[in-house]
Amino acid sequence: MEGAASQIALPILGIVAAAAVTFYTVSFMELRDKSFEELDEKYSELDESDGRQRRARRRAERQRKKRND
Repeated sequence: MEGAASQIALPILGIVAAAAVTFYTVSFMELRDKSFEELDEKYSELDESDGRQRRARRRAERQRKKRND
């Protein structure tokens, strides 16, 4: 009986571990993107015309990436 329980528990633990790693990876990626956006907005206030163009380019790049994924 112990062998059967370990054969079931090991794959379940692997799935839970993979889900946790994926969750944290996605969370950190979103935090990084948000930080870069805030930084871009901060510096774009200094030079408004270039900031708008940069933001527009970055939005277009993100949309392109989302379409390709």
